[in-house]
This record gives sequence, C-alpha cells and structure tokens, in this order.
Amino acid sequence: MKLRSHDRPANQGGFTLIEVMLTLVIMAGILITISQILTAARRSRDTIHNMQERQLAGPAILDMIERDLRGILTFNRFSTDVILIRDRILAGLDADSLDFTTSTDSLILFRQHEGDVFRRADFNEVGYRLRRNPNSDDFLEIYRREDFGIDDEPFRGGAYSLLHDRIKGFDIQVYDEDGIDAEPLEAWGGDSEGTEGLPTRIEILLTIELAPRISTEQLVRDTRSVEYKRVIRFPELVRRTIQDPDAQPIAAIPEVAPPVIEATPGSDGSGDPDGAGGEGGGGGGGGRGEGTLPGSDSFESGGLGGGV
Repeated sequence: MKLRSHDRPANQGGFTLIEVMLTLVIMAGILITISQILTAARRSRDTIHNMQERQLAGPAILDMIERDLRGILTFNRFSTDVILIRDRILAGLDADSLDFTTSTDSLILFRQHEGDVFRRADFNEVGYRLRRNPNSDDFLEIYRREDFGIDDEPFRGGAYSLLHDRIKGFDIQVYDEDGIDAEPLEAWGGDSEGTEGLPTRIEILLTIELAPRISTEQLVRDTRSVEYKRVIRFPELVRRTIQDPDAQPIAAIPEVAPPVIEATPGSDGSGDPDGAGGEGGGGGGGGRGEGTLPGSDSFESGGLGGGV
C-alpha cells in the first residue's frame, strides 16, 4: 500500500515576528495607561482623605479638650485638686499630660453594682494622656481618661478611650499672667511651687502626621505633619474665688422679705372709711372691732418670710 503525501499550500497563513512584537508594544502601552489612571485615582482618593483628616481629626480633639476645660469644676475644691499639667517626653516627642475635674457629662457608660444598669455622671474626672504607638516607634497615641464621679484621687483611675494614633507632639504651655511678655511654664499643680488653682491661660500645640489611606499601594508616600494650636483663657473671677476662699460662693437658702398688706378703706361695704370695724384696716366689718385680718399672725411671725 502506497501512502500519498499531501502537498502544502503555497500561501500558508501566519504572523511574522514583526507583527507579534508590534502587538506586544501596543498592549504594553494600553496597560501602562490604565496603570497610570488607577494610580492617579488612588492619589486623588488619598488626598481627599488627608484633607478630611486635617479638617476633622486635629480640631475635633482640641474642641473636645476645650469643651471639658470650659466646664472645669472649681466649687468646693481645694486649690491643689483643680488641674494638673505635667511635662513629659516619650520617644523624643512632647507628650504632656492634662488632668482635671469637670462638670461635662460623662461620655462613657459605667455599669453600676455588677448589674445591667449603665449610668452617666454629671461630674467627672477627665484627663488626656499619651503613650507610644505599639505599631510604630515614630508616633504616639493620645487617650482621653474618664472616671465616673469625683473621688479623693481626681487625677488617677478611670477608663481610657483612643482618640488618635499618629501623634507627633502634644505640648502644653501654661501662663500665670497674661500679656506678650509673659513667660510660659512647663507644668502646673502637683509638686510645682506656686502653681495652685487655675492659670491665666494655657496654650495647646497638637502635631499630627497625615498618612495615605493605603500607604502600601503607593510608591510616593504623602506624609505631612500638621500643627494645631488652641489658646484657652480662664475667667479672672473664677481664678480669684479659688485663690481667696472667703470669696467663694456658698449655697444657702435666700432670705425673702415678708409681703406688706395694706388695708383697703371701706372694705366693710359701707363705703365709709371711718365706719365701724375699720380700726385695723377693715378686716372684719363691724362684727370684728379689733380689725385683725384672718391669718395675720402668720405674717407677723414670719411664717412665709424665709423662716422655712
């Protein structure tokens, strides 16, 4: 048996090397263009995220601190238990602490007597503390401390809430007097001599580093440190009442003067001011010659005049 060989056609179809290379170049250009578009979209997203963080994170923390300080509790408090500011350094960064008692309602719910009842307090111990970031040695974490009610140790204890984890500095400067030439103090209260009661003002400098939302997906990292400054002044009247115990307000029942009742002429109905029974103010007509009003002895004894 003889096998027949089929002749190959003269014009067999196929791609040349030049055509294959040209196709790869075009596909590579398309992929590069798509990659650039995605990178630009990521950068725009991270820029918007950083702008929102810049406008919200720092001012929100300072607003919370100022709100707590505006409600600082000074009534019936010792001058050494009003506010405590300490100068601290952590990992080479400013990490000052701030503790005081305030009338701001508590933000943390506390369980009472091991039950299912949670309560908030009208008066609390509040503080702001910093510690090292466990995930990065270049940053600090800032926490808000809150303790239910007020006890004998107003600057200790309580629960901590994380506010931010990329803090580059938290510096507090205290001023005992106002003015441009006033020298700042690094600490207030505690063992610091001559720093009792409330200072004239405090200046808080908060430094936060803004990072991309997904830093591992970007080759160019947009990391910028932003500083926020807040100046808080305390009223002179409040500071004066703390320094002078005799000037502090005292809770007491006010004294109310007894009302004055004048007799009406002719109250007996006759229209004659000199009629019978008008001696004591026309109290009972002609039948009551004494002229005493019913219940008048209660006014004389001061029964409604603040003698409760």
